[in-house]
Amino acid sequence: MNMMTATQQDTPDKGKLKINITSEITAYPVADASVSISYTGVPDSQLEKLTTDSSGQTETIELDAPPLEYSLNVENEIQPYSEYTLQVEAPGYEPLSIAGAEILSSVTAIQNISLRPIDTTDPSEEIFVIPAHTLYGSYPAKIPEDEIKPMNETGEIVLSRVVVPEYIVVHDGSPRDSTARNYYVKYKDYIKNVASSEIYATWPANTIRANVLAIMSFTLNRVFTEWYRNQGYEFTITSSTAFDHKWIPERNIFDTISVIVDELFADYLSRPNVKQPILTQYCDGRQVQCPNWMTQWGSKSLGDQGYSPIEILRYFYGDNMYINTAEAISGIPSSWPGYNLENGSSGSKVRQLQEQINVIATAYPAIPKLNVDGIYGPATTEAVRKFQSVFGLPATGITDYKTWYKISEIYVGVSRIAELT
Repeated sequence: MNMMTATQQDTPDKGKLKINITSEITAYPVADASVSISYTGVPDSQLEKLTTDSSGQTETIELDAPPLEYSLNVENEIQPYSEYTLQVEAPGYEPLSIAGAEILSSVTAIQNISLRPIDTTDPSEEIFVIPAHTLYGSYPAKIPEDEIKPMNETGEIVLSRVVVPEYIVVHDGSPRDSTARNYYVKYKDYIKNVASSEIYATWPANTIRANVLAIMSFTLNRVFTEWYRNQGYEFTITSSTAFDHKWIPERNIFDTISVIVDELFADYLSRPNVKQPILTQYCDGRQVQCPNWMTQWGSKSLGDQGYSPIEILRYFYGDNMYINTAEAISGIPSSWPGYNLENGSSGSKVRQLQEQINVIATAYPAIPKLNVDGIYGPATTEAVRKFQSVFGLPATGITDYKTWYKISEIYVGVSRIAELT
């Protein structure tokens, strides 16, 4: 039996894939990029060839995936996702290839790619190979640490309040591995990547929320205590599961996880009278057990039983765990007004929103430009709806918390290059 039929027989379900391509330098979308998709391990098996539109996006396509229950059943030992290879080419950019993009049944995989402009002196294809998901592969277990760090020893702690950083520096290896590369990663992108690497996107929404809160709180503890910098390192966190979380360069994320991170990204976990975010450690609960920590498969089972995110977290970490919100968010022009902006709203926040959308529209021509009048009418509603559909948010035309901060994030990305030049 050849490999193709084996692949097809083992993949009766469908998952979806959407690819977003931007320029590494300008953060503008790359139109007319071509993406060819094949089974990983079967290089000549081109299944699809896609082209990006003016927003740098391909259409969303369906691809074969293993049965949904493989990712929902703790007893299952068969790989619950299929793997595809993406070859990306665009005029004026270095080609790029990603092997091992993961497609899970019933959810949409989102592959964000930023391309490097061609270097005529040293043209080379970048090749990324995505390793196994942590729930499927074998990775070192977390080395236990205290969940609250002593804060007064060195006197070097400079942060007096919890701030969500715009970027963190991820060391792609264990702390002492000086050959490992450091990556500057947007905070939200980092959280989406880790969650997509460490839990399955097919799990209940409240299980995803509980795990995202644990990942964010752990990460913000590293930021707040300057844990690695105080040891003389030049990074915020590592990609080693023995020390931190699994983060994988160029891996795809999933829609169900992305929307939840956009909804919760300023939150973290607290204990009474402790200023720092709690270092919420966890393990998978199948290959490794960890008393007093959350287990991922255990959190899945509680989500199935209808537990809320805080109930899931308290089940594992105790009843004095609370969800808190950071006092400040770095790298944003101005904060959410605290209520939804929608048809009929008016004022300075609407004007700011319109100005930001106009800057974004210069990079994303599919989004209509607006008359900046501070009045949220049908045209603004339509522009917001179009923005939401391009950036993977529910297309309501209403500027809620998630949408306000996503507009901020894209605005900063596409306007920053203007500041530099």
